Amino acid sequence: MAFKNLLDRLPHGSLAAASVAALLTGPVQAVTFIAPLDDTRWELEASKFSCRLSQPIPDFGTATFEHRAGEQLEFVISSPQAELLGDETLIMAEAPPWHPGRGTHRIGVIRDAVNSKSFRLQPPLAKDILTSLYQGRMPALTNQNWYGTDTAVKVAISAANFQQAYSSYQDCVGELLPVNFQQVARSAVLFPSAQWRLSDSTRQRLDLVALYVKNDPSVKTIYVDGHSDNLGRRLANRDLSRQRAEAVTRYLAKIGINEEMITTRYHGERYPVVKNSNSKNRARNRRVTVRLERDE
Repeated sequence: MAFKNLLDRLPHGSLAAASVAALLTGPVQAVTFIAPLDDTRWELEASKFSCRLSQPIPDFGTATFEHRAGEQLEFVISSPQAELLGDETLIMAEAPPWHPGRGTHRIGVIRDAVNSKSFRLQPPLAKDILTSLYQGRMPALTNQNWYGTDTAVKVAISAANFQQAYSSYQDCVGELLPVNFQQVARSAVLFPSAQWRLSDSTRQRLDLVALYVKNDPSVKTIYVDGHSDNLGRRLANRDLSRQRAEAVTRYLAKIGINEEMITTRYHGERYPVVKNSNSKNRARNRRVTVRLERDE
């Protein structure tokens, strides 16, 4: 009855509906990829920058939960055969063989998720897949056409040994930095007209920049560049941009950044990001940019 209700909710004629209809009418012939119960491995790569919890899938590839600092959880299946999951993929949470009464439910239907050699899902589906494993179910991704035939192909994630791995994964997520390099590598803080003192929001942004720099030894140089709009005299604007840049540098040093890492420059009104044609544009040009450079 549960499958019948599921079929009623799926678009008529879709591959997902065909998959569920096959389950209703009898055993499904499927080429299935899944780690054996006695050899299900969860591998955790943990750092302050990312947490990656992976399961190798024999003869197919790797299923990975990836949570990067400052971002949300993603689920990725990496495989040279990723295209077998096709243009439309049904995702189910299936009962494991050791708990057949746990029930099966639909997680979702995904279209066009295959990208080259990977199948990538973003939240909330990635969270739903993680939750189903925590509940003891096995997420299974099914496409109804194996190499254009009537045979289905299924890639399943084994729930064996998951609880212990999940505990370690959660510990890693709790230690992630609030931002990643891409989010702080280029920062711009703005200033009111004719002012150079730092606002509370500017300090909060600089706190995040400093926190990242302290945790990433590959960051070697910080460029601090002061700018102004074009109101007033050019020499006065240049001096104002210097005051703004130096205020940022002083604050970074105060919160623990080595001043030898910082190169401070000021440019007055010479390099606007937009034309100084109205008050909104001038507000964007009254800025200090903070740029991080690191050894790759």
